[in-house]
Amino acid sequence: MKRYDGRRLKSVSPFDQLYPYLLTRRSEAQVFSKQVIYTDTIDAYIRQKRLENIKLSYLHVFAAAYVRVFAQRPKLNRFVMNSRLYARSGIFISMVVKHALDDEGTETTVKFPFSGHENIFDVIDVMNRIIGEAKKPGVQDDADKLVARLMSMPGFTKKALISFIKFLDRHNMLPRNILEVSPFHTTLFLTYLKSINTDYVYHHPYNIGTSGIFAAIGKTGKMPAAENDSAVVRNCCEIGYTFDDRICDGLYLANSLTLFRKYLDNPYLLETPLKEITEDVK
Repeated sequence: MKRYDGRRLKSVSPFDQLYPYLLTRRSEAQVFSKQVIYTDTIDAYIRQKRLENIKLSYLHVFAAAYVRVFAQRPKLNRFVMNSRLYARSGIFISMVVKHALDDEGTETTVKFPFSGHENIFDVIDVMNRIIGEAKKPGVQDDADKLVARLMSMPGFTKKALISFIKFLDRHNMLPRNILEVSPFHTTLFLTYLKSINTDYVYHHPYNIGTSGIFAAIGKTGKMPAAENDSAVVRNCCEIGYTFDDRICDGLYLANSLTLFRKYLDNPYLLETPLKEITEDVK
């Protein structure tokens, strides 16, 4: 049975097909990586845009860079379901949004859909609109409504229903309306720890849904760096990644992170829409 949210990849190498059978759970296939980003160019870009009356933050710049990289590096947008490898339809970023930055502040999980053609201003519009709707008092998004409905049931019913949802997902029978709102069926699950002035972490993967990449963006600070054989102090931001090792090999991942850094070193590159998206293999 075909999936609504992706197409099965059949022309990948035999080892790529075998690997998901050897590592059947995402938590078995997790690998970790840390990336240090120098932030002077990002700071300068944000200051310049604010002079132009364009309000944006690190979150917008990072998200726009991720969307651009996913559009150009399609293996990052793969996922494994029932030991089969799929190319995802569309690009999605999920994240948790707090309604207030205090211990009692409630949370909601939002999911941003992208085509990959967006420039940074398109990304800002999508994110601001969805976050703004999620933060409206008394308003529940579709994901919150689904969770609230589930949590209103007795304990044994919740366990049985979650098991049934996983079964439907494994066999490509999960309804489209659930796939569209589920934050666990996403390209990237993003944790923006900079907003609470906290260091990066390595986020755990979920053994539900299809997300193959988890990124935790930590707070900015000064760090020693080597430049021209000399030690200097630079403004930096650290990102902790957890990857599903089954979706692509290490070289592909390393080259993708290099491309991501290129966009953060010059965010003006993100102002031009991407005309052609790189397609994955059949």
